[in-house]
Amino acid sequence: MATDLVHKHCAPCEGLRAALPAEQAQRLSKQVPEWKLTADGKRLRREWRVKDFQTALDFFGRIGVIAEQEDHHPDLHLTGYRNVVIEISTHAVGGLTENDFILAAKIDDVPVELKK
Repeated sequence: MATDLVHKHCAPCEGLRAALPAEQAQRLSKQVPEWKLTADGKRLRREWRVKDFQTALDFFGRIGVIAEQEDHHPDLHLTGYRNVVIEISTHAVGGLTENDFILAAKIDDVPVELKK
């Protein structure tokens, strides 16, 4: 359950040796259903259409606080002034680890005002 992931903390990347096997990534992805595995299976991706530019920047700021606390940093994209895309992977292993799913669950808990 995603709530289980929310209560975990990311492990130091230096201790991670390999990306998760595809079947384990698929299983964990069910706990963060708003996130999609990319076609290559190496990243988690989620998209939002937020209220406006300032809302997007505020959202990124709050995600940045979580990323710093977890010492695990997503790729943040903003296009068209309110289209937000976040991609998460563990760069140190070139794929997904449990850290990515933990961070995704924590991001899911960040409220954001969407475009109506």
